[in-house]
Amino acid sequence: MTSPLTTASKRPTMTTGLTLLFAVAGGAAVGNLYWSQPLLDSIAADLHASGAAAAWLVTATQLGYAAGILLIVPLGDVVDRRKLVAGMMLASVGALALCAVAPSMAFLLVAVTLLGISTVAGQILTPLAGDLADNARRGRVVGTVVAGILTGILASRTISGLIAAVGGWRAVYATAAVGVVILALLTWRALPPLAPKARLSYPQLLKSVGAVVLKERAVRWTLALSSAGFAAFTLFWTALTFLLAGPPFHFPVEVIGLFGLAGIAGAVTVQRAGRLHDRGWSLPATGIAWGLALASFVLAAFAGTSVVLVIVVVFALDVAIQGQSVLNQTRLLSISHEARSRINTVYVTANFIGGAIGSAGAALLWNVGGWTAVALAGVVLSLFALTVWAFGRRGPLVAVD
Repeated sequence: MTSPLTTASKRPTMTTGLTLLFAVAGGAAVGNLYWSQPLLDSIAADLHASGAAAAWLVTATQLGYAAGILLIVPLGDVVDRRKLVAGMMLASVGALALCAVAPSMAFLLVAVTLLGISTVAGQILTPLAGDLADNARRGRVVGTVVAGILTGILASRTISGLIAAVGGWRAVYATAAVGVVILALLTWRALPPLAPKARLSYPQLLKSVGAVVLKERAVRWTLALSSAGFAAFTLFWTALTFLLAGPPFHFPVEVIGLFGLAGIAGAVTVQRAGRLHDRGWSLPATGIAWGLALASFVLAAFAGTSVVLVIVVVFALDVAIQGQSVLNQTRLLSISHEARSRINTVYVTANFIGGAIGSAGAALLWNVGGWTAVALAGVVLSLFALTVWAFGRRGPLVAVD
């Protein structure tokens, strides 16, 4: 069987097959963060914990992921990424196994934190895809990989609900562990050893991550947009579980998971968003995406009793949030070849800090004002992002185009 590698230099090229493998592997890795979202009520009941305690599973996983991004992903610039990707995928298998056997909520919180720290392969593969793609196709390739990662986030909810309906919530984590082992082997076979791009000590490497933010104004402004986007994303999806599990719907876990299908359709729609960057339309499209997000949250405020409107909101909001995410990440990865892993580090760390705030905020807002309070918070986040975009599109943000 032929490998997707160039025979002359033994350097991989981003063929369609390798791009799809990156997308699937990245999607499977980041999907590990979201297995618990449609299972919160089931986990709480099985482990004799409150719903509020179960909601912290999402937050703990995201905080762990932010730590893993900050401490591990920068290594992609200074070590062999083939070994790094395979090693982190296998580490996440161990964390998934711990989740599957968790005897208590406290144990599970620790396990999902370890899972978050270790499941960073997708964010090592994304800048690697940017390195291996030629300039004319970088937006398309990165867009496909990022769309795969985002699809993994959404597919995990649907898959989680379906598996839990048959084998319980523990079977979800056990099945995920098997899948990640298979993808780790495929990725190892598809990539040759990859020489480091820079030689820095680990302390110097971590220090240089902060230096990227201080040096590049465009990075700071883009981080404001991207973290707001992820906060809005997790705010909505965490609260959606509470909405669909309670009155007037009272849906079981497998039905709640199926709502992720509407989000997957949105991800497929934005799969080609990277091409807008290649054509020089990145910033205008980002503004349109945030306008759609604002409209989605306004509609969400009136969708609390209608399944049809909820599905429309899920689709529209995912097109908006995922579209701006692809555009933001592609623009940032165009800044520097040598520091792509470090730039991706600050990007994803900011995203998942925003995501952790969004999921924690969903629990608090739900207790205060229910679905209406969540929708209003989404409106506020969207207006904030549109303000940043409006002031930055002719100045600070233009530098990354």
